[in-house]
Amino acid sequence: MRYDVTNPESEPFTYTITFSLMDEQGRAMSNVEEMVASVGAGKTVRRTLDHGGYPGDGALDAGRVRILDVERVPSDEAPVPAGTCPASGLRLTADQGDAAMGLRVVGLHLENCGDRTYSLEGYPVLQLLDTEHQPVDGVEILRGTEGIPMAGGDGEAPRPVTLRPGEAAVSGLAWRNTTEFGEAVTVPYVRVRAEAGSDPVMVAPHLDLGTTGGLGVRAWRKDESGSGAGRPGA
Repeated sequence: MRYDVTNPESEPFTYTITFSLMDEQGRAMSNVEEMVASVGAGKTVRRTLDHGGYPGDGALDAGRVRILDVERVPSDEAPVPAGTCPASGLRLTADQGDAAMGLRVVGLHLENCGDRTYSLEGYPVLQLLDTEHQPVDGVEILRGTEGIPMAGGDGEAPRPVTLRPGEAAVSGLAWRNTTEFGEAVTVPYVRVRAEAGSDPVMVAPHLDLGTTGGLGVRAWRKDESGSGAGRPGA
């Protein structure tokens, strides 16, 4: 199935589209996520949906496809795909997160994919953004997660982190999805800098903050899991 992506903005945007593939009875069979990188300002790009082994005779028409979600970020702030490395030598990404009993956690990952050692200390710098990438007001960004119930506080002050090529650091966002009095707040996008002055990366964690008015961010720590990005092309 072919589909078009049109960018009405005045700068290049990168789109991530989530499709749901349906069977003949309209039941969801599987989801497919596709990224369309750097669609020029005012341009339309045509793509063919890679259905990834859709069952049946291979025919996939528009009647069997639903669009579940469309994320769009300025191309110069889009996360760099695995296997590539930005000019800064640092690849910053967010994971899919985890949720349990109203607690939400999203991991931030900083991978040294370059060829020099990089050092940092402290917390990622965040800017919360709405669907139009405008700042979201009224949410307090807390250093540490002690103020987030059930999040498990950091307990330690930030300390220096040194990343040799191929090593990685981890941070994370934690919040409670609690809705009481007032208007619930949802933050679809977050502009993240590894530290003040670093190149920004816009991620789409879809923070459903409810009416809590608070978001905790953990300090950077060395990733000891051995899951760093390694060199470009790894």
